[in-house]
Amino acid sequence: MSDVRSGMVLAAREHLVSGNPITRLEAIVLFGLPDLTRLITDVRREGFIVRSRRVPYAAAVARINKHAVLTPPSNLPTKELQLVEYRVNL
Repeated sequence: MSDVRSGMVLAAREHLVSGNPITRLEAIVLFGLPDLTRLITDVRREGFIVRSRRVPYAAAVARINKHAVLTPPSNLPTKELQLVEYRVNL
């Protein structure tokens, strides 16, 4: 694994274990991490309890837009679409 990839995985992991939620969309856009499932599995193997729930696509976009610019297509029903959000129980 390259140093850049390791750094991005580590950044996403630290984000998650700090109690911050993450969706697959956020993992890709903010951390360049296409395989969120692997990260979640690794964090669970470390003994953390990771909960999941569905959240509106619009909520994930709003969180992303605090750090980057993501503009979904105008005809995309962002309030109706749901993403799975993962969060570590602290």
